[in-house]
Amino acid sequence: MSKKVDAFIATAPGLRFAFAIKAKVGPVQDLGQTARGHRRIIDIVGGEVAGPRLDGEILPGGADWQIVRPDGTIEILARMSKGELVPFDSYHFRTAPRFETAEPSLKWLERATFVGVAARTPDRIAIGFHEVL
Repeated sequence: MSKKVDAFIATAPGLRFAFAIKAKVGPVQDLGQTARGHRRIIDIVGGEVAGPRLDGEILPGGADWQIVRPDGTIEILARMSKGELVPFDSYHFRTAPRFETAEPSLKWLERATFVGVAARTPDRIAIGFHEVL
């Protein structure tokens, strides 16, 4: 390939802050070992979404479905209802979410790529979502 192409693909993409989720969560429900790993469920009991691209209220009824793998990595599948325990300084993470919606005005969430920066406290989670440009 050409040097122009090489330079282009070596360029880091930009990021634009899109919105933040601040959710109140329930206690960890430990379901034990499964064939895929150690299963945990954490209920989402409310919160808010705020930012330049999206605003709203988080309604009770969703949950984080987690698998803790043997190496300590946690896989999370956040399930939201239709309404669209650790100190912060020692527990923060990055995430690459995928969104799914039936709401036409929110279809841009399915097409965009995001990187999330997150922090967890015993009863809350805060995630800032940045759209990859």
